[in-house]
Amino acid sequence: MFKTFRAIVQLTRPAQWVKNVFVFAALVFGVRWTDPHAFRAVLDASTAFVIFCMLSGAVYAFNYLLDWKEDAQHPTKKHRPVASGAISPTTAGLVAILLAAIGAIASLLLPRGFVVTAMVYLILNLVYSLWGKQRVLLDVILIAIGFVLRALAGAQAINVEVSAWLVVCTFTLCLFLGFGKRRCELAVIQNNEKAASHRATLSEYSLELLAHLLAVTGAMAVITFLLYTLDPSTPSPRSLVFTTPLVFYAIFRYAMVISRGDRTGPTDVLINDRPFLVTAVLWTLLTLALILLKDQGLGSYLPPLRYPGSPPASSPVRPSPKHHAQLMLQE
Repeated sequence: MFKTFRAIVQLTRPAQWVKNVFVFAALVFGVRWTDPHAFRAVLDASTAFVIFCMLSGAVYAFNYLLDWKEDAQHPTKKHRPVASGAISPTTAGLVAILLAAIGAIASLLLPRGFVVTAMVYLILNLVYSLWGKQRVLLDVILIAIGFVLRALAGAQAINVEVSAWLVVCTFTLCLFLGFGKRRCELAVIQNNEKAASHRATLSEYSLELLAHLLAVTGAMAVITFLLYTLDPSTPSPRSLVFTTPLVFYAIFRYAMVISRGDRTGPTDVLINDRPFLVTAVLWTLLTLALILLKDQGLGSYLPPLRYPGSPPASSPVRPSPKHHAQLMLQE
């Protein structure tokens, strides 16, 4: 009984629920914490997070149901619940349906826009599982769109606007992470024949192609993050630009780690690569400090910067030496 329950929990992949933190992006970057309704926003965002955990758990269970034969040929995925025989495909299907139904019903507690986005997320993942994951490039693009939907749903749950630059940054960052995962999978699978037997699109990816895709998407993620921080209309403090070195290091570190071929994907890198984890924690703490202490005058301790679109700060004009001498004579 305990083994069956443990297998069902593994079926929903709780370790992957960390991806649903994108739901909190609008809460962190779009809410003024001095607002009296901030606590309600936290509750709504937390509810949205739990709902997406149930929906994503349903998607993972459905994927295990579809892929258990292919997973049985993979050196590490053969230990997954359905592929290993710990639970039957029928049980996996029932768990997927139950979690999807609970998530859909619970979404009715939040605004209609959130309900629509949550259902689009569920449908998108069904399209990915049944068709999209067999299409090279499109497989990663659909995954990235799923992360964008998480961020948009989080904004709809608390009724705040979300910056277009933040949406683009989320999309390009997730493309970077997704292509990095494909790079990890190619490193685990030794040749293209085995790659094709595990994932249909892997045989069409090459290390050279993935290197180009990682370079382009990584650069775009950093650029769009900078554009977001420098946007004069963003509700977040533009002092977030001071976190740029950490962003650069995290991008570079991830690219370096996946090139070694000893990690299975972004989650594995985040949890098990200590330098990357420390960088992520430092960036999170610094970002929260800049946002939460924005109204307490934290910016006065930072170097004054003039951002694009902002007028130059007024400063007293020092008279030239000649003009200063003339003023002295007049006195």
